Amino acid sequence: MSVPVKSNLDLVNDCDRFPYYNDNPQRYKEIFSSLYEFHHDGNEGGAPSGYLLEWVVKQMPWNDKWLIDHDKKTVTPRDEYAQSLTKMIEETLLEAKAKESFKVLKGWRNELYPVTGLRSRISMERAGSALFGINSYGVHLTAYTNGEDGMKIWVPRRQAHKSTYGGMLDNTVAGGMSFGETAIDCLIREAEEEASFPEDLVRQHAKLCGTVSYFMVRDQRAGGETGLLQPECQFVYDLELTPDIVPKPNDDEVEDFQLWTVEKVQKALAEDQFKPNCALVLLDFFVRHGILTPENENDYVEIVSRLHRKLPFSTSG
Repeated sequence: MSVPVKSNLDLVNDCDRFPYYNDNPQRYKEIFSSLYEFHHDGNEGGAPSGYLLEWVVKQMPWNDKWLIDHDKKTVTPRDEYAQSLTKMIEETLLEAKAKESFKVLKGWRNELYPVTGLRSRISMERAGSALFGINSYGVHLTAYTNGEDGMKIWVPRRQAHKSTYGGMLDNTVAGGMSFGETAIDCLIREAEEEASFPEDLVRQHAKLCGTVSYFMVRDQRAGGETGLLQPECQFVYDLELTPDIVPKPNDDEVEDFQLWTVEKVQKALAEDQFKPNCALVLLDFFVRHGILTPENENDYVEIVSRLHRKLPFSTSG
C-alpha cells in the first residue's frame, strides 16, 4: 500500500488551518459569526484575548462572576471581579474538570500559560488554553551537524503513549513557554529535560532565528475535543553540533533520537510523520538554510508568508 505524499504547502495547510478572509469570505464569516470573544478586562469594546467555540460556552460551568452575553457573543468577567481573573479562570476550569465537561482537561498539567501576551499578568492552566482560544507560545530548536557527508538533523520520536501526537516525529527540542518564562529560559529547561543538553551549550551556541506563527484548529491527534482553536507563536532556534555531542532522552517525552540526512527528513515530512507545527519549523529551517528555494518549490512565496501569520490577539500583553 503506497504512502500518501504531502506537498510542503499541504503541510502548512495542515497546521495553519483557521481560514483566511481573502481565500473564502463567506466561509470565514460563517465561522467567525459563531465564535464568542473572550475579553479579559470586562471591556467589550476593546480587543479580545481569545475566541471560544459556541458549544464550549454552552458546556462551560460558568459561575456568577462571569458575564455571558449570547447576543453580542462575548465572555467577560464582571467589573467587580476583573482584577481577580486568574483565580476566576482557575475556579471555572477546575469545576469543568471535576464535572468532566471537556476531554481536553484530562491532560491537566499544573502548568500556567499567559493569557494576554508574553508580559501578561493573567494566567490559566495550559490544558484549558485551547478552550478559551488564546495565543500560546513555545520554543523549538533544530540541532544539526555539518560534515563531509553534508548536513544531518537530529530527529526525536515522541513516546507512543503521549496523549498529544503520540509516536510522531518532533523537532530536536520543543516545549511550551510557561507564565512569566522567557524564551531562552524555556529553551534551556526543555533542552535539558528532553535532550540532556547542558545549559552552557544552549546558552552559548543556540541561535535565535526568529519566530514561526500559525492558527491551528485541533484535530484528533492533539487529544481531547476536535475543532478547538489554538493560535501559536514558536521562537525558533538553531544549534549546530559537533559529532561528539549526541542528544539523549532525559524524561518520558521522547523515545529516541536519530541523526537523519536532509533527504530523509524531507521524505518523512512528505509522509506526514512529523507533528504538524514541527513540520512548519523544519520548513522555516530549510528556507533559512537555502534548502527550500523558489527554484525547487513552486509555492515558495505562499509558504514563507504563511510561516509568519499575524496572530489574532495582542502578543505584548
